[in-house]
Amino acid sequence: MMAGMIPLRIPALLLVAALAGTGCSHTRVVKPPRDAAPGRTVGAPAPAVQASQPKYGATVVVQRGQTVYRIATENGITPLDLALWNDIVPPYTIYPGQRLRLYPRDGSVASGPAPAPSTGTRPPPASVPAPAPAPSPAPAPVASSLAWQWPAQGSVVGTYAAGDPTRQGVDIAGNAGQPVRAAADGVVVYSGSGLVGYGELIIVKHNDQWLSAYGHNRARLVNEGALVKAGQQIAEMGRSGATRDMLHFEIRYNGKPVDPLQYLPRR
Repeated sequence: MMAGMIPLRIPALLLVAALAGTGCSHTRVVKPPRDAAPGRTVGAPAPAVQASQPKYGATVVVQRGQTVYRIATENGITPLDLALWNDIVPPYTIYPGQRLRLYPRDGSVASGPAPAPSTGTRPPPASVPAPAPAPSPAPAPVASSLAWQWPAQGSVVGTYAAGDPTRQGVDIAGNAGQPVRAAADGVVVYSGSGLVGYGELIIVKHNDQWLSAYGHNRARLVNEGALVKAGQQIAEMGRSGATRDMLHFEIRYNGKPVDPLQYLPRR
């Protein structure tokens, strides 16, 4: 997963420029200088990102003058997570009176354990421990019709962990300038460096349910709105927002991160 992160170490895929305003935003593709040394970071290093803390069942109503960035940070959520949980697309415009969820779309209201029903029988002696409940099986991954491909060559040095807001994807170690490729056909919906902790970030929308994110790039080679094919180079690997050359890669279903290793082909 991504170093410094949602965190795109993603919980979070903070939006400083794109999410701080409500008007349209046009990002510029960053090209490394010709004399840049291998591994040189493009731009100043970003501070560590805040981990999202979903508030299940809670919503907020947008007030005049508020932005995605402001609402997210005031509620302990990264701007990208807030945007994805509410289907807010670039340039991340919101309106007074709009109601926003502070939790993923399929989240449910957390509740405490239900009290045990009274049976009228004596409890077992204190010296006899109750049997430990059997662990719940891990949920099966959501089926995807997309033919996912590995976005970069290299060793996986960070893995996804369900429920851990700092481990929402995988980290693939490599060399500065190494190709970063689209994992499936889609359209670029974000290309910028406004998300703290992700460095130079690209997000590709594959259909109404599936997104993929590519962070820590040295250079972005595509702009927002570009149509990309699986295997097409979209960036150069780097260490923007990270401490080593690597790609942070996420797959999200309906805005919620899933384990990329359950969808990428075995190698």
